[in-house]
Amino acid sequence: MKAHALRKPPIQTTPGGLLARMRVRKKLIVLHTAFSLVLAGTLLLALRPAIERVIAQAEMGTAEALALAAAGGLRAEAANLPGAVEIRGSAEGLPSNLTARALERPGEPFAEATAHEGALAIVALPDGSGRLAVARTVSVPVRRAAAGVYLLILLAVLVAYGLIAAALEFFILPRNVYGPIQRLLEADRAVQRGDEEHELVREDLIPADELGEIMRSRNASVLALRRNEKALAEALDRLETVANDLKRKNHLLETARQNLADADRLASLGMMSAGIAHELNTPLAVVKGLVEKIQPDRPGGGLSHSELALLSRVVGRLERLSESLLDFARARRPSLRRAPVAPIVDEAITLVRLDRDAGEIGLENRVPPDLEITCDPDRMVQVFVNLIRNAVDALRGAPAPRTPLRITVDAATTRKEDVDWASITVWDNGPGIDPDVLPRLFEPFVSTRLDARGTGLGLAVAEGIVREHRGTLLARNRPRREGAEFEVMMPVEPLGAEPREPRGSEGADARPAAAEEARA
Repeated sequence: MKAHALRKPPIQTTPGGLLARMRVRKKLIVLHTAFSLVLAGTLLLALRPAIERVIAQAEMGTAEALALAAAGGLRAEAANLPGAVEIRGSAEGLPSNLTARALERPGEPFAEATAHEGALAIVALPDGSGRLAVARTVSVPVRRAAAGVYLLILLAVLVAYGLIAAALEFFILPRNVYGPIQRLLEADRAVQRGDEEHELVREDLIPADELGEIMRSRNASVLALRRNEKALAEALDRLETVANDLKRKNHLLETARQNLADADRLASLGMMSAGIAHELNTPLAVVKGLVEKIQPDRPGGGLSHSELALLSRVVGRLERLSESLLDFARARRPSLRRAPVAPIVDEAITLVRLDRDAGEIGLENRVPPDLEITCDPDRMVQVFVNLIRNAVDALRGAPAPRTPLRITVDAATTRKEDVDWASITVWDNGPGIDPDVLPRLFEPFVSTRLDARGTGLGLAVAEGIVREHRGTLLARNRPRREGAEFEVMMPVEPLGAEPREPRGSEGADARPAAAEEARA
């Protein structure tokens, strides 16, 4: 059996964020570009204070030289220096700290730098007049040189970034990142296509880093999956072979079961023939004797009223025996319809009262009026007639009872395996069932009354009718041997073609053991 290719996994939604939606190559470019820009900015910010100090020192030196030249009357030298100089008689508008120090120490320059206006230098003239030489200067060349340094740093960083990016993108990342990822993707696409030849990453193409570990782990998982698929395919092949063999054996078993059923029926018919021969002997002898008495050539022929009643009873006996045989042997299917159970039990009780002298026995129908089942009512009447008649015969043959004799029919419903079942119980307070009879209770001619009114077919006929309705007939003794109990388990609605028994109740095979346990 060919293994199926793995299904393509469903598309997963990507998490939010700009980088999360990018491919690995673009993501790396963005990351190391941002890193380079941040590095350039950091270098510029770190070097800016030092460069500004250099500019300030240069400008303050120029301003001091310019102020000294003006204070000493060196006009020519002052003219060669960049900036502006003036001789002032007051310190108005000048920094007080610089002015105070200059006045304290005439002839010595004092300077300070500002961020945007350049440097300011003050020198008190040494003649004691209190006049001040004030010089202001902005060193444009120095500031241009500083700007050039900034630009040079930025260009150096950009060039270094370009070289690093080129090395990463053309030499390092394609071999160590992009290539392995691409091989993983191609192998996964091969798995999705069912291309087993290309679904594994070649060992010589697997790097020795974390990506290599992922590749080896994936190869091992795919190989294990293929082994499991192969084992599953072999198991399914074996299962199919076993199923076909089991189907053939089931067919043979069904054929054997049918043959056994036919053989069992033939055996039953053989037993029936023996029973019929025994049953017919006595009635036929009576009929023969009475027929001889009414022969025309016999003097004093004719029958008395008692003899006519005897003949009627014997004929009725033969009719019941014939009906029992037909009920046992017939194979017609029941005619099913929805019917209440209580009227069926009432009719059975009425027929038993007409057929049996049960005046001293209390017959009680406790079946709920609303309980209905799908059945053949006429045949179900026969079931309850046979069960109630069996109970009447058991009570009449019992020793003198200590309590009034009674037969009760109860009913309840239960649900098992999603099927509604009706449980109809016929129980009495008689002596119970002989444990020796229980294992064969529903077999034909299992009776202790073959020489009287019983034929031994009533329970077998009842069990056959219940089984035709996909039900189960159970027999057991009540607790402490206080009578016998027959339970008819019937589905409320008709089941499928095959007979079905409710689990948790005793089936036909378990009937003897269950009844034996109930009698203990």
